[in-house]
Amino acid sequence: MTGRHESHDPAVGSGGADGAVDIEEWATRFDLLSDPHRLEILVVLHRRPGIIVGDLATAVGRTETAVSQALRVLRHQGWVSSTRLGRSVSYRLDDDTVHQLLHWMGAGHSVDQDAT
Repeated sequence: MTGRHESHDPAVGSGGADGAVDIEEWATRFDLLSDPHRLEILVVLHRRPGIIVGDLATAVGRTETAVSQALRVLRHQGWVSSTRLGRSVSYRLDDDTVHQLLHWMGAGHSVDQDAT
């Protein structure tokens, strides 16, 4: 990062067509990202797409109930999608902006995942 304010990464977003910044949207994003537990869940989802709640809870050291509550918030924002697999549900990160922010933070993909 150069530290120059006018330098923007288009993958992260540069505001509307008129260059305006959607303050409410970014405030919501930063609010959700400010919770360390949700952020940790997002990093694991980023590294292990298709993970089920039990495995995700184990990975972050939380109860399945706590992880499920966080996933509900993240799904409501459209950041996470879910797919039913028989009796289980798998989850994956489904927001390109959050994906890019996680890369910017240094959260790479798992070694066994294909690079994107």
